[in-house]
Amino acid sequence: METSAGPPERDGRDRTEHRRTRPRREGPAPGGGRVPTPRPGDDPGDVPRPRERRPSGRAPLPVAAAVATLWAAVVSYLPVALVLGGARFAEDAGSFGAAARLGLAGWLLGHGVPLQTDAGPFGLAPLALAMFAAWRLARAGVHVSRAIGARHHPTLGRAFVVAAAVGTGYGVLGGLAALALGGDGPTAAPLRALLTLAAFGALAALVGALRTTGALGSLARRTPPVLRDGVRAGVVAAFLLFAAGAGVAGLAVATGGGEAGDMIGAYRTGVVGQAGITLVSLGYAPNAAIWAVSFLLGPGFAVGTDTVVRTTEVSIGALPAVPLFAALPEGPLGGVGGAVLAVPVLAGMGAGWLLARRMVLSAAVRQAPPPGWANLLGAAAVGGPVAGMLMGGAAFFSGGPLGSGRLAEIGPSYWQVAAGATVVVLVGTLIGAVASRVVTRA
Repeated sequence: METSAGPPERDGRDRTEHRRTRPRREGPAPGGGRVPTPRPGDDPGDVPRPRERRPSGRAPLPVAAAVATLWAAVVSYLPVALVLGGARFAEDAGSFGAAARLGLAGWLLGHGVPLQTDAGPFGLAPLALAMFAAWRLARAGVHVSRAIGARHHPTLGRAFVVAAAVGTGYGVLGGLAALALGGDGPTAAPLRALLTLAAFGALAALVGALRTTGALGSLARRTPPVLRDGVRAGVVAAFLLFAAGAGVAGLAVATGGGEAGDMIGAYRTGVVGQAGITLVSLGYAPNAAIWAVSFLLGPGFAVGTDTVVRTTEVSIGALPAVPLFAALPEGPLGGVGGAVLAVPVLAGMGAGWLLARRMVLSAAVRQAPPPGWANLLGAAAVGGPVAGMLMGGAAFFSGGPLGSGRLAEIGPSYWQVAAGATVVVLVGTLIGAVASRVVTRA
């Protein structure tokens, strides 16, 4: 008699085929990952190999700093060489080597390195070139920070290391550029060029490195709110003052545009040469804007020894045919001077108004009560000295000699500009902040 078999499996397959295999245990791999532990009977070719670590992709700091710094120097040098070299070739005087050396001299001058010429020291730096070079160096700080992976570690130390590396390389390039000038034409002291460009490069690169690594935000969060808001208000006030000065300088140039055109045409250097003179004049446009700010604040500025240009007095003698001087006023402003002096106060009031609005909006976002009068007035009071320091520094770098003769002193007095901006912005910021608070409550 046959014994009947048990009930068949659902799939008609043996129970052993449905048995789950246990997962293979993993062991540490030399590369830092984990691989399955082989079992008896496994084919060695089926066992996965340990995962190899990929390189981090970070560049060494010296290589990244050298490449970024050299590129920033080349980009800021080429426009100067093209403008000055083109003007020189337009006069049919010079070779490619002489044009390149003249470009190096202009490039060093744009960084604040004084030149020695046959007519005496030439130290009036075109601030437009300085601003362009600072922007390229800030970008170099950004690129170096990314290349070495500093943005993943937002610390002040890494930002300062990047700035020091870029500044060192830029200083070396400045010293080499001064040596390349030789003794023919304008010359510069190599040590002065090295130190000046090293400081210039380090400060500009530090700005880019701080923003990229996030250390600037971390530092701002640790700063007391009153000080942080006051510094921001002072920077805004300084920008508003600079914008007002640029507007006044542009209006003056437009008014005396015919005289400036006659001056450019008198050089008789052809179209290329006149275009070069125009571009050089544009390079000094920020200088003119800062002189206009000093004019608005009251101290005025000088265009030579024993000269002064202010709202209440204009005392100048014979000046060279420089298109920039065509915008100078011919005499005191008279009754209009009082209205002109109100422009810096209005700039301070605008900064104070924006300060109060920003503090109220920030408190609303944080669902906190509106800032008290002490915090508001304290921040407004900090804005005045900050704006004064910024405008004083700008006035210091905007002047310089144009030879050893009568034009040995050009530009405003930096300490008078700093003091005037501090007082005017302080008063204006307080008025603007109080007015904004009163209007908001009403």
